[in-house]
Parts: sequence; C-alpha cells; structure tokens
Amino acid sequence: MKKINSLTGMVDLLPSKSNHEDIANKIYTVERKLKKIFENFSFFEIRTPALEHTALFERSVGESSDIVNKELYTFLDKNDNSICLRPEGTASVIRSVIEKKLDGDLSKFYYLGPMWRYERPQKGRFRQFFQAGVEVLGYPEGLAELELVSMICNLNKEFKINNPVLKINHLGNPETKEKFSRSLLDYLNPMKSDLNEKDLSRLKNNPLRVLDSKDPKTQEILKDAPSISDYLPKSSLELLLKIKKIFSEECNIKIDHNLVRGLDYYSGFVFESISSDLGAQDAYLGGGRYDNLCSQLGGKDMPAIGMAIGIERLALISSLSKNSRITITFIIISNNNQSKAYKIAHNLRSTNKNIYIDVQLSDASLKSKLRRANKDNASYAVIIGDEELESNKVILKPLNIKDSEQTVMTINELKKFIQDLG
Repeated sequence: MKKINSLTGMVDLLPSKSNHEDIANKIYTVERKLKKIFENFSFFEIRTPALEHTALFERSVGESSDIVNKELYTFLDKNDNSICLRPEGTASVIRSVIEKKLDGDLSKFYYLGPMWRYERPQKGRFRQFFQAGVEVLGYPEGLAELELVSMICNLNKEFKINNPVLKINHLGNPETKEKFSRSLLDYLNPMKSDLNEKDLSRLKNNPLRVLDSKDPKTQEILKDAPSISDYLPKSSLELLLKIKKIFSEECNIKIDHNLVRGLDYYSGFVFESISSDLGAQDAYLGGGRYDNLCSQLGGKDMPAIGMAIGIERLALISSLSKNSRITITFIIISNNNQSKAYKIAHNLRSTNKNIYIDVQLSDASLKSKLRRANKDNASYAVIIGDEELESNKVILKPLNIKDSEQTVMTINELKKFIQDLG
C-alpha cells in the first residue's frame, strides 16, 4: 500500500530524541520566552479560531494583496459559505473585538498560533507556520509606538539576535498616501515595460506595493522615484526622529522611506526588523499602525497598532542556549511489584517541578534501558527491583558524568536529592 506523506510546506515538529533536528524544542523555547516578554509589558493573551470567513481577509488585508489573490486556503462549508484558514492574526483579533463589543475599550492583546499561506516554502517560511503577535488597541499615535519599539529592543536582546536592524517609516494619513500614490504612478507609468508581471499588477492595484519589490531591476528604477518623505506632515517626520533618538543606544534603527509593509490596512507608522542571517527574505517581525481597520470591518473608529513575529524565523536566528532540563530515567526491573515501584516514581514527580522523570515502560533489559537513557540525554537513572523494594531503597546511577559512581539510597534520601537538583 502506498504510504501517505505530509503536504508540501506542512512540517512535522519532532523532539530531538527522534534523531531529527529539534525544531519542536526551539519553537517551544521561543514561544515561552515571547509569552514572558509580552506579559512583562502587561499584554493579555487572546485566542481566535483557525477558520474565519474569507470576506474578513478580503476586506482587511486587501483583495489586491498576494495573500488574498494567491495564498489563502479557501473552501466552501456545507452551507456554501466561503471560509478559509487564517493567513494572519490581526484581522481575527479586530473581528473578535468588534463582535464582543470591546472596540470602545483600551486593550493590549497578544496571540500565538499557527497560520496558513499557500506560498513557495523556503528558509524559515512554510505553508503552515507559527506566528506571535501583539495588538495595542484604542491608543492614538505617540506612546504606543514607543511601547512596541521598546518591546522589539527587549526581544532582540533576550533572543541574542546577531546585528538586527529595525527599519521604520511613516505612511502619513489617507490623504498623504493618496497624493504620494498618484506621484509614484506618474513616475512609474512611462517605465511600465521594464517592470515584471508582479510589479505591474501592484502598480495597477496599489502603487505603494511596488516599493516592496524584491526585483533588482525594479529597485534600480525606484532610486530616482519620489519619496514619501516629501509628502509627510512635520509631525510624522518628527515621530520617526524621536523614536530613533530614544532607542539609538539599544537598537540599530534605520529610517527607510521605501518601507511600506505588504498589507493594505497599514497607515501611519510602519516597521520591520531584519537579520542578514535569514538571507533574501530577511524580516522576522513587522507591523505598524492600522487606525482605519476597525471601522472598515463594521466597528467603531479605533486607533490601533500591532506587530507579528515569525516564530520559525526567530528560532533560526536566535542564539539561545540549549534547554538545560534535567531528566531522571526511572527503570523498574521488579518482576512482581511493578505497580508498587511505579507508585514511587509517581510520588517523586511532585518533588521538584523543574526535574523531568521518565519512567521506562518497556520490558527491555537493564542494559537496553540504560542505553536508551544515555541516548535521551538523561542525567541520572534510578533503578529499582525486587530487592530494592524490600529494603525501601533505590540505586541512583549518574549518566554522562565522568568519574561518578552509582549510589544506593533510601526513598527519602532520593527525594531530598531531587529536591536539591536544578
């Protein structure tokens, strides 16, 4: 019978002891650290469904965007409603806020979870990927921008990112975007024959998106293009300079007036953090202000700003030390009192929550079980057989530790030993 493989771009996450790269542990570590950072900034977790109405993303992300045009996993449900797997988190959060009538409140939310986009898999990018994000809702432009940049500086330090660059820009108000778009269109129209098919489509549907092109030929054309800085109000330019000044000692901040971000709902301040360790697709987080999104989705006027973080990408470039967990393998070799031996292991598990106790459940030989314990990088093996049970003792055998000998100790002595570990 033909075996069934996983879908392209859908990655199995396996623990290190399965002899595969330990992506699962890296992602777990990144998520745990991110949650700690978010909660340190007084953000609260929100969880939204993986499935949403397709119209939510058509209205928020934009029908002309690559996500809606090419990358949505869309299908009809039993009532012929068009639904899709969420490609990003912000629209779902705003939909939830409107639905629960929270669009008049001040809120600071964070989320973690899988997203789906049908695109070509590449380094740090899959069709099912994990994303974290934060949304600051109800706060006008000003301190909210400082809050997110402060968080990014903190994040880069916590994850020990190598030479990160935070690119920032301002898209002004809707009038600014409209004037600049017309100017950019006038500049690029005479050179349409030199643009690739993708950039021609962007020029037709959203001229600002051409600035985001990765085509070297397009970037060469854009060198003499008008700059949005010529259309921005003084207050927008001053915000960029203020952010750079406040955080310049902690973050390498670059004002980049070609930065637009890829989603239609962005307005005002936008940003992305990049690392050369990721290659051509070098951004690992990005976001911006989206003050008009709530009203566009049927809610109240609500100022908002947020960012999304690619968890796989962050795992690739972070310099995190390996998980230093201490594992004790519990080996039962009793023939007659296995349940009594297991009860001892059960009671030991509550002794120290930072110590992991792995009870080997197979009927393999002691030699095989010790071999497996070494393979799993266990620090100690606790061996208990009929003789040990009768005397209320165990054998503690250090593993992967040079010049260490096994010791016979009582259950209470073992409990004290585990309490003092870690």
